[in-house]
This record gives sequence, structure tokens and C-alpha cells, in this order.
Amino acid sequence: MDFFAYLIPYGLEWLNLIVRWLHIITGIAWIGASFYFVWLDNSIRPPAPGSELAKKGVSGELWAVHGGGFYNPQKYLVAPAELPKDLHWFKWEAYSTWLSGIALLTIAYYFNAQAMMIDKSVADIGSWQAIGIGVGTLVVGWTVYDLLCRSPLGQRDLWFGVVVFALIVGAAYGLTHVLSGRAAYIHVGALIGTIMVGNVLMLIIPGQRKMVEAMSAGRLPDPIHGQKAKQRSVHNNYFTLPVLFIMISNHYAMTYRNDHAWLVLAFIMAAGVFIRHFFNLRHKGRVEWRYPAIGVALLIGVAVAIAPPRPVASAAAADPAAQFAKVKAVIDQRCVACHSAHPTQPGFATAPAGVMLDSAEQVHQNAEKIYKQSVQLKAMPLANLTNMTDAERAQIAAWFESGAK
Repeated sequence: MDFFAYLIPYGLEWLNLIVRWLHIITGIAWIGASFYFVWLDNSIRPPAPGSELAKKGVSGELWAVHGGGFYNPQKYLVAPAELPKDLHWFKWEAYSTWLSGIALLTIAYYFNAQAMMIDKSVADIGSWQAIGIGVGTLVVGWTVYDLLCRSPLGQRDLWFGVVVFALIVGAAYGLTHVLSGRAAYIHVGALIGTIMVGNVLMLIIPGQRKMVEAMSAGRLPDPIHGQKAKQRSVHNNYFTLPVLFIMISNHYAMTYRNDHAWLVLAFIMAAGVFIRHFFNLRHKGRVEWRYPAIGVALLIGVAVAIAPPRPVASAAAADPAAQFAKVKAVIDQRCVACHSAHPTQPGFATAPAGVMLDSAEQVHQNAEKIYKQSVQLKAMPLANLTNMTDAERAQIAAWFESGAK
């Protein structure tokens, strides 16, 4: 029984690694393709009036060089006169990214919801309630977004963007008040990713299929399908930088452990949108430096606003050995269940980030990490799973600030 109790979390650790690797690979493929086609759409130039390309129905083309070869991509206003025999579909990059992301969400969060999703100082809920909130957010979020796209608001790009951004920030606000900050962030990312893949699955690919079917039947494709697909593709393009930040946010507790984590996320996502808009305009030949300037200013503002307070110099302890003994007792009670050569906390096969605190030597070696994570950021224990008190954090702070002896 002990062997299987160890083997299951260890196996999940490997599954987490493999699926995370796959998720990064497929995400690079999908977002890379998105960036390329938005660049291509914004960079092509119309052919000369009356030219052979114009007669063929080509709306734009460009020449590029890459990898020692020349390329000449062309875009048709609606469709070519004859359906090509070989037609590549860009869909599996999106599907694979979402499927691997949901698998990773399940492995890393849902299989260990008590540790990864619940922070009792935020809301005292059960594992299934937390999972239900997470899954429900994805379903409701996609439904509301899709209905807005199909409403008259969907034809007013700027106001549509403002409303959708406000709804995503609202979701972040709600989630940070029921889930741990880390889980809240990752579910906002999963929501955005679900919207993006929903656009591909439910509208972009079906629209392309209708165009191909019309050509196969000898009919002229309805351009409305291409227009709708283009709209959703542009939405996906603006989602990319925010969702990429959220993918890496679990490494930066200073953001999701902040008392106003939802607002921190809102400003960082807004910065991503402004920076992405700069590049979209630049591909069209317009260089608007105010947009990246706004993005950078937002990031700097967030960095300054959430900076931890400077440590207050403490008087040297009268008995450093006694002070350390108290700190070691706190770490043994609150931290070693996970940060050990042999973790006893369910769901952990190895010490997070490889940090082990079994011995006094290891505690001294990791003193700065302990201070940063438990005092400055209050990111550890994870979701305060072991209920470290403010008094205990103060003990760690006094020990570190007096020299960590």
C-alpha cells in the first residue's frame, strides 16, 4: 500500500511533465501560426489593377525569403477559380493545445484540488466545489462570449473588445474570491484558451468547410464565412499575450498572491493587448509608439504598486540558537510535509522546485527563499495548506532580518 501511495503521485509528476512539455510545443505551433497569419494578412499588398493576379481574384500578395528560399504567398478575395488538390488546414495546432491544456489542468489542479485550488483564507469550500467553479467558468465564459459575438455589439470592434475585457476581468475578480490566487489565474487563462479554441472549432473551421463545399459543388463561396472567421481570428490574436503571461504566472507568486490579484492581472493583460496592437499596426506600415509605451508604463506601474515593503532592521537576537530553534519548529510543522526528500503531503512525490528543508543546514541554505516565499509574498505554504499563522511568519522575518543565524 505504501508503495502505491508513493507510485501514484510520482507517476502523476511524470505525467505532468510530459503533458506540460506537449502543451508548450503545441502552444508554440498554434500561437506561432496565429502570429504569422496576422502578419501575413497585414503585410500583403494588392496586385496592380488589370494584372494577371488581379484577374485571378488575388486580393494581395508578398514576397519573402526564409531558410535560403523565396516564397510568394497570395490571398484570394474569396477563393481561387479552381479548388486545389492539396489544401492544408490549420486546426490541429489549436485542438492539441487546448486538449493538452485541459489534461494539464486536470493533472496539476483537479487531481490535487485541496492543495492547488483551495485557500481557506479566501473561501472554505470543498474540492468538488472548486472543480465545479473552474469547469463552470469555462462553459459559461465561452457561451457569453459567443452570444456577444453574434449580437449587434459584435460588429463594433472597439466596444466589443472593451466589454469582453471587462467580463474577463470580472471573471478574474470572482475567481480570486473563491479559489486560491494561483488557481484563479490559471482558470482565467483556461477561459481565454477555451474561447480561442472555440472560435477555431465552432466558427473558423466550419466556415472554411462551407467555402470548400461550395467550390466542390461549383458554386461561388459566400464571403460572409471568411469575414466571420477573420473576425474571430483577430480576437484570438489579441488574446495571445495575456494567455501567454498566465501560462507562466504560476512561477511569480508576487502577482497572484497580491491582495488585489485580479487587478494586477487586469493591468498585465491590458499591457499585453496594447503591445500586441502595436505589432498589428506595424505590420500594416503604421508605427504607433504610444501603444507599447502605454503597455510598458502599465507593467512598471504594477511592479511598483506590488513591490514588497523594505525589511525593517531588527535588533540582533539575544540568543540566535533559540531564535533558530523556533523557526525550525515552524518550518518542520508548516513546510517539511512538502519540502522534504520524502514528502508526506498527498499529491507531492518530490519537493516543489527541489527545495528540501529537512535539516538545519538546508534551512540556512534556503533562508532567502524561505523569507521571500513565506514572508514577502506569502506564497508558501501553497494556498496556506498547513495554516501558517502571521505570528509564525513574523518569527521567520525576525530571524532572517537579524542575519538568519
